[in-house]
Amino acid sequence: MLEDEGRKYITISDLHIGLEADLLAKGITVSPSLVSDMVAELLDLVQSEHADSIVLLGDIKHTVGSISRQEWDTVPLFLNQLSAKTDVYLVPGNHDGNIGQLVPMNVNMITSKGMTLDDTLLVHGHSMPSDVRGHVKRIVMGHVHPVFLKKGSVINGERVWLYIQARKEDIFAEKGILDIIVVPTFNPYLYATGEKLYHKSLSPILARVMQHGVKKCIVVTLDGSIVGDAALLPRIL
Repeated sequence: MLEDEGRKYITISDLHIGLEADLLAKGITVSPSLVSDMVAELLDLVQSEHADSIVLLGDIKHTVGSISRQEWDTVPLFLNQLSAKTDVYLVPGNHDGNIGQLVPMNVNMITSKGMTLDDTLLVHGHSMPSDVRGHVKRIVMGHVHPVFLKKGSVINGERVWLYIQARKEDIFAEKGILDIIVVPTFNPYLYATGEKLYHKSLSPILARVMQHGVKKCIVVTLDGSIVGDAALLPRIL
């Protein structure tokens, strides 16, 4: 949840609508109500948190460079159901090629460079931000789908949040401290097997930060339990 000028924003990432076909090919059956369940969960969050808007941080659809038949049918329906109840902002991710053809007029399309709320930059995370945004103190991003992976653990395969503190000069021309919040995927099936289903390239933002050294990191489960620190990053990412 973010606030700016009295407005509250719920920020989520990586819905990967259309993933179901890939999972089915791997023998994993997904609930046919997945998309409607995600809509219901988001609208419940809007109501319970008294939010004014939802910001979708990219990878709304799953296929890269094309649009599947399911995405043609489902993505506009998903966006229409959300935008009928609240303001929706969409920041495209690397899976969202040609998504403009699927986006209803009442959804606010933002460029892949992201949007700023006060001193926070909201991006997907698959590219480096411009120094034009160097005034920000915080980056909120998705893209890397952080998941706790440890065989035998009761939370193996569970989605997690990452809260990282880094040197601002590792990303921007300005010096200082930069907070980076990595949002877990909103689609609960992305790592349904407890293992990564495909290789995910590391965000250039996080690659730069890890190259120069993370100042501080905490790994947090969806229920708010702290389960690790920077030592877990190589396994999670």
